[in-house]
Amino acid sequence: MSRHHDVAVIGLGATGSNALLALARRGLRVIGFDRFSPPHTLGSSHGRSRIIRQAYYESPAYVPLVRLAWERWQALERDLGQRLLQPTGGLMLGPADGELIQGAAASARQHGLPHERLDRRALGGRFPEFAVAEGTQGLFEPMAGILDPEACVAGALALAARAGAEVRMGVGLARIENEGEHLAVRCGQGRPVPVGRVVLAAGAGMPALLGGAVPLAVERQTMLWFSPRQPGAWSASARPVFIWEWEAGRFFYGIPDQGHGVKVARHHEGEPGQPGETEQAVRADEEAAMAALVRRFLPTLGDRPIASAVCHYTNTPDHHFVVGPHPDDGRIMLASACSGHGFKFASALGEVLADLVIEGKTGLDLTPFHPGRFRV
Repeated sequence: MSRHHDVAVIGLGATGSNALLALARRGLRVIGFDRFSPPHTLGSSHGRSRIIRQAYYESPAYVPLVRLAWERWQALERDLGQRLLQPTGGLMLGPADGELIQGAAASARQHGLPHERLDRRALGGRFPEFAVAEGTQGLFEPMAGILDPEACVAGALALAARAGAEVRMGVGLARIENEGEHLAVRCGQGRPVPVGRVVLAAGAGMPALLGGAVPLAVERQTMLWFSPRQPGAWSASARPVFIWEWEAGRFFYGIPDQGHGVKVARHHEGEPGQPGETEQAVRADEEAAMAALVRRFLPTLGDRPIASAVCHYTNTPDHHFVVGPHPDDGRIMLASACSGHGFKFASALGEVLADLVIEGKTGLDLTPFHPGRFRV
């Protein structure tokens, strides 16, 4: 690579910040752009906490990637000298034949992950804070916990700058131009920046930037925090993160109290939206809907939320990731559209993207995530 910059990373949230870090550490001349100033509250990489889990109900194909991510988050912790990942264990709840329990169990069996199956009686004994209905079963895995998203993004960006990366905040991408033997990244009215490769990790900005090359849709999501009725009962040092399939194919998740309440949110079922354009405040009807689930399933929490926030999912039709070369130009690597479950993988995706940019391949199987899979 002989351009002024070897690689431009567009979007510096969870995945982009870690790609910038991995590329800089491998000695490439790399520049990163973001239209905002990460970490911020206008995308997908915020909200005080994110779940990391290994018995992955979505598909066993994710397990090698999340195992690598766990190791990379711990390495990032060591490099920064601060905690990013708090192990808590993870609890899946739902019908025994439901998507959540069946999928998590399949991943655990295939990859030899430690886990326990719990019936209703066992759940009531170990986790009395949950109101478990007849027919509900549980799957507990010890290798799950909480990531601090803002600290993860800020830490990766700081280390990337220390490794020589150039970072430009508040600069939105207008377009990527094909200049023949190289690409040009044009941001606003400024002069185009010549580069050899581009990593496009712009989250909810991807649909506009890709122009239909990959089918994507942005979904507005709400997150709410509730106070425990009994102080200390929901401490993150004593209670697991959890996902609950409360009706067939309908999920909400929760993250125990780290000092600012128990976080709960639905997984999907949100409205179409775009950062900076759609409503950024949680509405009263949205609060009421979540409060109703809390009263039904988590009766040891307060009746009303004490805080709330909005984030955005960028979804593919099959809700699996998009990671790999652009269908029309292999010099552009796509790494986004994680469909609301991608943050935990960001530390591993940074390494994977560096592999793809430099070597053209990686040791992990990315077949399920190929950007061209939607083309007939």
